[in-house]
Amino acid sequence: MSSGGGGSSAGRSKPRWSGAGSSLTYTDAEVRALTPVRAVIETQTPPPDPRDVFLCHAWDDRAGAAKELHDLLEAKNVSVWFSEKDVALGTSLMREIDKGLARSRIGVVLVTPMFLDRLRGEGVADKELSALLSTDKLIPIVHNTTFEALVNVSPLLAARSGMSTREGSMSNIAAKLAELITL
Repeated sequence: MSSGGGGSSAGRSKPRWSGAGSSLTYTDAEVRALTPVRAVIETQTPPPDPRDVFLCHAWDDRAGAAKELHDLLEAKNVSVWFSEKDVALGTSLMREIDKGLARSRIGVVLVTPMFLDRLRGEGVADKELSALLSTDKLIPIVHNTTFEALVNVSPLLAARSGMSTREGSMSNIAAKLAELITL
């Protein structure tokens, strides 16, 4: 996990939410960043028709990295709000996104080069990000880019600690997210 400052911690530990049988280890920075999100998860009342994760991503990543993360999470029994499957034809995209945001326990922002381009254009991903930034349940996942590149596009998002596929595989990140949301 890296922060907006771009560093990672070499220390490895198991957070309090990690089960006794879990083989996952976390960097000290990951534990610091995920602990406040876990506190929100533990104290929130589930909404009707809840989802574990709202997956915010660039439209261009829907068949690539976003689909990969979605599939990895669902394989771990994490329910994911994913526009490609949750927005029915003929419905209002923005209204469905609004409902998805309200029903999700946490928000994951998949930061890719395409996502950075989309933020510059102030499209749908920008609106999703704006809503997620107002919460304490946001986790950026940086893939094929860096937190340093993110600073130039969204300093507020870059200031949030998150995970990077440079420090762990997408599969490992999905496993950590699944462990984080399991009560």
